[in-house]
Amino acid sequence: MSPSLQSIWEIYTASWKANSAADREALFAQSLDPACTYEDPLATAQGWAQLTACMDDFHRQVPGGHFVTHYFASHHRQSIAKWNMLNGSRQVIGEGVSYGRYNDQDRLVSMTGFFETA
Repeated sequence: MSPSLQSIWEIYTASWKANSAADREALFAQSLDPACTYEDPLATAQGWAQLTACMDDFHRQVPGGHFVTHYFASHHRQSIAKWNMLNGSRQVIGEGVSYGRYNDQDRLVSMTGFFETA
């Protein structure tokens, strides 16, 4: 049985917290299509290399930053997740919603984040 879309989403979310390129790539391989797209109000990325650059930039701005999903729903290879952004001290510093689309291999092909910007 293949993993649930929620478990795929959580693997992807964990990649935002990964400390090494090797760890991140292993998580990408389990959750993302190599040609995936990422969009949020501040960034866009196509593929793993550009997404990695976005994640590296995020960690320069928020050392130890990561995301915790507190609501997830899915149907027809699509999902929505509500999440909190935490800093390295595990304090909530933001919140948002993300929309995901998945391919037939249960890999994310598109991730779109929505959140307030300063």
